[in-house]
Amino acid sequence: MTATVMLFDPTAPRGGSVQPATPAAKRTALAGAVIGFIDNAKPNFHHLVDDLAELLVSRHGAAKVIKRRKSSASLPADAAVIAELSGECDVVIAGSGD
Repeated sequence: MTATVMLFDPTAPRGGSVQPATPAAKRTALAGAVIGFIDNAKPNFHHLVDDLAELLVSRHGAAKVIKRRKSSASLPADAAVIAELSGECDVVIAGSGD
């Protein structure tokens, strides 16, 4: 028996290029750090980020948390978002939810 299999590539084409940021000095603690989150636009990630942001500030002394959301889970973050977070944050976490 012969079957046809259709394969879809889930990656999105890249519309532009983003230059990697210069590596920052290594951090040994989160106290005073600015933490960035890139929400990948999947359901429920924002719930996790809200709780995690509160813990990072209240228990670990992070100075603040900046959250940005991608337009789609299948697309890379906009260059402007990457530039903003790399310029303001000590640590950036890209996340996934469902």
